[in-house]
Formats: sequence, C-alpha cells, structure tokens
Amino acid sequence: MLLVDVYLDKSPIQGIGVFAKHRIPKGTLIWKLDPRFDRRIPVDTYEGESGPVKSYLDRYSYPDRRDPNYIVFEADDARYMNHADEPNCDVSSPEETYALRDIAPGEELTCDYNHFFDSGFDFLGDRHP
Repeated sequence: MLLVDVYLDKSPIQGIGVFAKHRIPKGTLIWKLDPRFDRRIPVDTYEGESGPVKSYLDRYSYPDRRDPNYIVFEADDARYMNHADEPNCDVSSPEETYALRDIAPGEELTCDYNHFFDSGFDFLGDRHP
C-alpha cells in the first residue's frame, strides 16, 4: 500500500501515472506490501484466466519475487506506477519501495520494471533487457 499522498493523472510516459501530492524526501518509505490489502494471486489462477481479466492482470500485476508460484496485484494506485530507466523510486526490495532522491510535488513516481522481470519486459512496444 502507498504510504504517501498521491494522485493519478495523464502520464507523459504511458497512460495514467502516479504523482506526488507533496514533496517526498529522499529515503522516504513510499510503499509497503500489505497482505491485508495487496493480493498475492496463485500463478495457476492467473494462467487460467483469459480475456479482459487476463489483460488487466498482465498490465497491473507482476511476479512475486519471494515466491514464483504467485503474482502480486496491488490494491491501490501503486499499480499505476510507470517504468523509467532512471527512476525516482527504489523497488529492489520485494516488500518495500523508497524514494531514491527528493521527489517534487506534481512529479510522477517511477520505478525500474527490470526488478520484477528477470528476462526483461515489453514496454511501449520495446523490449527492455
């Protein structure tokens, strides 16, 4: 769950993005996995889906780095965080996200999706190693 105040808006990166309502100092804990709200979905359940449900999970979930038998679906607006090659959020821990630098009010929160996918990922039609 996000631990800072944010809002959603049109992103210059892709679709909708998550933006800081207030200044976020470097080192601030921004997000923490909260099993009371964030969902861990068994891969078998995910793979059994099709159509709009599967498309939604493809877009807004990611492999659980603690257990490859699950994917993570965040319960809040964190699922709209976009990728950046030089992100302002550190998602290297599977359970916590920190600000890598000071983040200004109105600035989009970004992370490096490569932390979630060992073999890279498809983003805007480009393959990222």
